[in-house]
Formats: sequence, structure tokens, C-alpha cells
Amino acid sequence: MKFLSPIFVSLCLSLTGIHATVADATTGPQIEGAWEQGSILRGQVEPGSQLRFEGHDVPVSPKGQFVIGLDRDFGSVARLTLRREDGTTQAFEYPVQKREYQIQRVEGVPARTVNPSAEHLARIRAESALTRKARAKILDRQDFAETFVWPLTGPITGVYGSQRYYNGEPRRPHYGVDVARPTGTVVVAPASGVVTLVHPDMFYSGGTLIVDHGQGLSSTFIHLHKVLVEEGQEVKQGEPIAEVGASGRATGPHLDWRMNWFDQRVDPQVLVPPMNTVWSKAKE
Repeated sequence: MKFLSPIFVSLCLSLTGIHATVADATTGPQIEGAWEQGSILRGQVEPGSQLRFEGHDVPVSPKGQFVIGLDRDFGSVARLTLRREDGTTQAFEYPVQKREYQIQRVEGVPARTVNPSAEHLARIRAESALTRKARAKILDRQDFAETFVWPLTGPITGVYGSQRYYNGEPRRPHYGVDVARPTGTVVVAPASGVVTLVHPDMFYSGGTLIVDHGQGLSSTFIHLHKVLVEEGQEVKQGEPIAEVGASGRATGPHLDWRMNWFDQRVDPQVLVPPMNTVWSKAKE
């Protein structure tokens, strides 16, 4: 795992006009990843340290490992505070790169899913509560530190952050990456973890599965035809966990892979190699 040193980060901040308040930059957090909207950053601090990110506590493993995520519309500056075991504190500010997102138009979606009834809205709220509860768990695991792999390979038909229009009506941005494959295609775990939610048929997402990779980082797989694992089950990277489907609000069979760091919706593609390279090798 490659990390950006605090000294390098401090230099970058100085060059951009945003400065970190650093007592001793040589012992600050080492961070892997780009400070941009939708990003997932993994890092290391001295064991026994405490971290706060944007006013919230960040889980830190006994070995000092941590992960944080930036939402699609995260602001221009990220603030991280480090408190060491000896009580000394450092405060950092990192400039966050803004991303440009695609506009997509999807036609042929059933009218009931575009404009749900009051009855359906009650169901949607209940199902949303289930997913929030699953993602709020803090598991003391460090599976997030693995080198992630694609859960399956194929043509990418939807990307993170894109604004979608269903039947001409604007809706919330898309928070996952869509990979088109036939119904029944096996989906594998992109990293190890614990299954925290299995639902056979949610209103929007259809067959839904959530795998927690530890310390707030989780993967969600939706529109599934079948789930091959159970809640509470531990899974290993590469293990079959589900099958591609077209359930819920979907116009055809595909996998929608999403990731969250608690309530921050992040981009799965920042953790995996470009699909064109992987997909080409898979077809050989």
C-alpha cells in the first residue's frame, strides 16, 4: 500500500494556499488515495491515536489503520484532527478536487417506480431504514485494507455520480457502477467481509446484499436475481455471493455495485483497476 507522507501533503497544501496546522509533520497520518469527491482514503497513524474527520470520530484499528470516505458532493476542504496517545494534537486541512459528472437518460422504467404511491413510499422508508441500520455498524475488521477486485467483469453501463432522468424526469444521482451481464452471472466478493443485510426484493433495488469490510466501509449489490450468502456470514475475497438479475427498478440484467463509508456514498471504481483491462483479459 502506497501512502502520501504528511510532509508531502503539507507541501501540497502550501502550494494550493490551504495550510495544515501541524505540530510535527513527521508523525502525522500516512494516507493512500486522492482527495477528491467520491474518493475512499485508507491510512495509518500511530497505534493508540484517535482521529476525527469533519467532526466525527473515525474508527482506528489497534495497529493504527483507518479508512474515510468523501461523498459525491463533498465540499472544497476536508478537515482531519489527530490526537496521539500522549495527548498531543494535529489538525489538517486537505483541498478536495471537484469532479464532473455525466448526465444519463433512462426510458422505459415502470411508472410505479418513478412516481411511487403513498403505500409504496411507506415501504421505501422502511427498507431505507434497514439499509441505514446495516451501514451504521462498526465492525472491528480491516478487510478494507485489501486490494479490491471487481465483483464481476463486463461492459460498464452506468457510473458513479451521474445524474439520471427516468422517463424524462430528473431523479437523484446514481451512486454506483453498473456492469451489464446476463441474469444468473455469478457475483463474487470484491474484498473479504461480513454480510450485514440480505433482502429478496426491495422496492427500488430488488434483491439486495450488503457486505461490511470493516470500520464503516461497506459494499452494496443490488438488482440481484439470487443471493448466495446469509446475514452474519463471513465471506472471503473472490467467493461467490450472488447472481446478477434485473429486480427492482431495472430495465435489464446488470449488477449495480455501490459503496458507503457510513453515510458517505463513495465511488467503488477508485479501489479497482480499469474495467477495460480486466474485461479484456477475462475474454481471452
